[in-house]
Parts: sequence; C-alpha cells; structure tokens
Amino acid sequence: MADATAVSSRVGIQQDNALRTVRRGLALSPEITQGLGWTLTLAIVATAGRVIVPITVQQTIDRGLNAPGGADIGFVRSMLVAAVIAIAVTVVAAYQMNYRLFRASETGLATLRSKAFRHVHDLSVLTQNTESRGSLVARVTTDVDTISRFVQWGGLMMVISIGQLLLATVIMAVYSWQLTLLVWACFLPLFLALRFFQKLLSGAYLAVRERLGAMLGAISEAVVGAQAVRAYSIEGRTQRRIDDAIEAHRMSATRAQKLVAFTFSSGEIVAGIANAAVVVVGVLLGIAGDITLGRLVAFLFLVTLFIAPVQVGTEVLNEAQNAIAGWRRVLGVLDTPADVADPPDGVVLAPGPIGIRFDRVSYAYPDGPTVLKDVSVEIAPKSRVAVVGETGSGKTTFAKLLTRLMDPAGGTVLLGGHDLRTIGFESLRERVIMVPQEGFLFDDTLAANLRFASPGADDATLRGALRELGLAGWADSLANGLETQVGQRGESLSAGERQLVALVRAYLADPDVLVLDEATSAVDPATEVRLARALAGVTRGRTSVTIAHRLSTAEAADEVLVFDNGVLAERGPHRELVRRGGVYAGMHAAWVSSSG
Repeated sequence: MADATAVSSRVGIQQDNALRTVRRGLALSPEITQGLGWTLTLAIVATAGRVIVPITVQQTIDRGLNAPGGADIGFVRSMLVAAVIAIAVTVVAAYQMNYRLFRASETGLATLRSKAFRHVHDLSVLTQNTESRGSLVARVTTDVDTISRFVQWGGLMMVISIGQLLLATVIMAVYSWQLTLLVWACFLPLFLALRFFQKLLSGAYLAVRERLGAMLGAISEAVVGAQAVRAYSIEGRTQRRIDDAIEAHRMSATRAQKLVAFTFSSGEIVAGIANAAVVVVGVLLGIAGDITLGRLVAFLFLVTLFIAPVQVGTEVLNEAQNAIAGWRRVLGVLDTPADVADPPDGVVLAPGPIGIRFDRVSYAYPDGPTVLKDVSVEIAPKSRVAVVGETGSGKTTFAKLLTRLMDPAGGTVLLGGHDLRTIGFESLRERVIMVPQEGFLFDDTLAANLRFASPGADDATLRGALRELGLAGWADSLANGLETQVGQRGESLSAGERQLVALVRAYLADPDVLVLDEATSAVDPATEVRLARALAGVTRGRTSVTIAHRLSTAEAADEVLVFDNGVLAERGPHRELVRRGGVYAGMHAAWVSSSG
C-alpha cells in the first residue's frame, strides 16, 4: 500500500509532463521523426481510401440502382472499378506507411538503447550499486520495447484514427448533419472521460514498469547466485522472494488491464447506443424525406468508420501510458548525472613511468560516515606498494579513488602530476588498470577473453604473454588450450584460474600503473604459486598498488601503507613497520600466529 501511494503521488506530479516526456524521448531518437512528412502523406492517402466504399455504396444505390429511368448498370460498373482502384491505392499506401514507420522507429529506438546503455556505463560504481542490475537492464531492454510497440502500432493507429475520425465526421455531415450531431452527442461524454482514464492508466503503468524491474532484478540475482542459494539451502526463501515479486507484478498488471477493459467496454457500449440511435432516427428522417436510402446506408458504414478509431483509441491509450512510463524510466537513467564524467579536452598522459600523489584526500559515501580522512601520500614511479588494514579501514576506497571509479569529496588525487579529474578516460584506462579480486570473464573462449585487453593480439602474442608469466603449461593443460570455452562469468574455470586470466589480460594491456585487489586469497597452494609468479611478471617495471589481504604480499612490497579507521596510520617497508611495534606490527603478529 505504501508503494502504491508513493507511485500515485509521483504520478500526480508527472501527469502534466506526459507531452514533455514524449517530446524529450523523440528528441533523443531523432530518426523516428525523419521523413515523417512523407509517412503522414501516405497515412492520409490510406485513411482517405477507407471512405471510398461508403461513397461508392451511396452513389451505386442512389444514382445506379435507383436511377430515374431504371437501374444504370454502366454507372454501377464504373463505381465498382473506381472502388477497386481506390482500395488498391489504399493498400499500397498503407504498406509503404507501415514499412517507413517500422524502419524509422527501430532505428531511433536502437539509438535510444545505445545512449541509455552508454550512460549506465558512465555512471559511477556507487551510483550503479544504488539500483538493482535487473532494473537497469529492464530500462535498456523491456522499457524501450514498450516504447517500440507504441511508436510502431499505437503511434501509427493514432495518426490513422484521428484522420479517419475527422474525415468520417465531414462526410457524415454532408450526408446528414442531424445524424452527425446525434453520433457526437453519444460519444462526447466518453471523449471527456478519457482524460480521467488517462490519469488512472498513467499511474497503473508506472507501477507495472517498476514492478517488472523489481521482478527481473530478483530473478537475475537468484540465477547468478544459484550456488550460494544451494550452499545455504535457502531455495524456499529465494523462491518466496521471487514469487512475491512475480505476484506484485501480476497484481499491478491486472489492475492496469482492468482499467483498459473498462475503457474498452465503455467504448463498446457507447458504440452500440450510437448505432441503434442512428438506425431509429435515420429511418424517421427517411420517412420524412430528409435522407435517401443510399445516404442512410452509407451513413451506417461511416458510423462504423467513426466508431473504429474510438475503440482503437482505448487500446492506443493503453499503449501510450505504457510507453510514457517506459520513456520516463529510460529518461530517469539518462537524467542521472554521471558524477564521474569524462572531462572535455581531457589531458593525455605522457608515456613513461607514472607517480601517484594523494593530497589531503577525504571521502564519505552518501548518508554515511567519512571512510577516508585527510590522506596525503606520494608513491614513486615503478614502486611496488601494498595497502593493508582491517575490513572497513578505507583501503578499497583508496583503490577506487586511484582508478577514478569514484571522485574524492575533498582533496586531490594526482597521476603523473595531473589532477585525476582532468585526465581523459581513454588515456586513464590505457595507463591505469585495476585487477579486481574476482576477475570477470565473458562467455567466450580463453583467447577472446584475453583479447579484451589487446584486440589486435594474435595467438602467438597471447602464447608469448602466457610464457612470459610462466602460465603456458597451465593454458596447454586446459581441454582446448586457448580455444577453451570459459562459460558464463568464467564458471568453467576455478576462482584462481579466473584470476590468472585477469592477470594475463592486465599484462597484455601493458599499463604503467597496476592496481590489484589481492589476487592470492582463497586459492589452492599450486594456483597460489602460479599467481605469485604471474604477479611478479605483471608488476615488474610498473607502479603497482596491491590491496593486500595476506601479509605475505606486504612482505615483498617496497613500501606498505597501513590504513586504520580511514586514516593512513603508518607507512614504510615491512621490516621497519614490524620493528616499530605499531598497528602493522600487531596485524603481522596476528597473521603469523593464525598461519602457524
């Protein structure tokens, strides 16, 4: 109930912005409106062709079959030929209109998908983590699909329906202004009520889109975390969570469809009343001599043409509200500021060794305490630095700021003497590489995953890199060598093997600064030996910063940075820090004791 109230309040604010939302959406996909003039011309031709049959029927009855001198078969034949030609032209125009509209809409919406996807990638890791992955994926996929259906079907039918409604009204008025007023008197209350229905549908479909994102998020999380679900025997709890999300989506979709069914049924009832009224009043007018038989029959055809757009209009209203809700969600992504943005005319780092300097850097997560406090430190080019500290001490935040996954709240991070915020992303990502603790692999071959770091590398180059890092034997031991399929997220390999791939990838990228989240944690001894050998090769001749979970890494580093409660508490070589007897010495003693 609270969620529904929140959605309703948001809808109240957004109601008057529906047209603005559509305009913004079309501006982001300009291909949709390209060549629209010619498409509308074809729509007018296709619409005008629909009134040919009623006119032909009226002319055939009044001037052909009921001609003063008897039935004029020649005139009837001429009317039939004219009708066939007009219908053929209508069919061709309708085909061309549909083709052009579908082509333009798919091109435009492909542009919208690409913009939304690129913007999601431009958002900081912190911003991405505030929303479920399933919901973000839904905004780029299913939400855009709802827009596609409206543009291709709803938008098309709206253009045709409005034209058909106006054209039918004009010709009906020519045949009988009295019956035309009668038809409008029947439908006018429904037209006035559509504004109210539109508000209800807008709220209902905004809820549907939100529930769909939540459902996809719950399902994708359960699929990705299937091993954890089985390991902790929480299948029942997970299933209930998914069932709740599915039920919430079903209820919101059912509520929206109830509103659609009500509006459609209202149109059906009014249509029945209008038809009955036209028959009764039309017969009375015919008896009075105010309308001919041909005109009355033609008028009934025209009433059908008038009613069809009204009935279709309820479906168009349904699709329109769904599409506007989808557009709002996509625009919501695009309107989210990229707080870590690629600077215009960004600095290009000069080739060669790079030094790092933190100048009074602080950071606090939104609505949270400060996790990094006034950190100042300089790291010399080509030095190997280990960053240690208890969980929550700030060491991971330090690494994220260094790689500009986030920007500091205060102070400056400098790379090669340049403020990190002024360095172009392309140059930064070429020169600084971060290897996370769990290397992500794509569902492809080992070779393809290695080539993400160096797209032009051939097999010989890949084998050379493996050989340099002492991993050629390991790669050859795999089922198909470089062509081994690693599976989704690399699940065909062990955690340690995935980390080996991540290290080779970093080596192929040939960065000047390498940031590593401890690669040797939670692996078997044999893999740890391989990782240690590979790490030595990858870090040689480069500035390296390693978040060390095992203090054996710190022992081999040139310098150790010790973080404690967000503060850089100590720094120096391993032996000196142990001799001082401070924070690091206590951590090291505890580690030695647990290892023994």
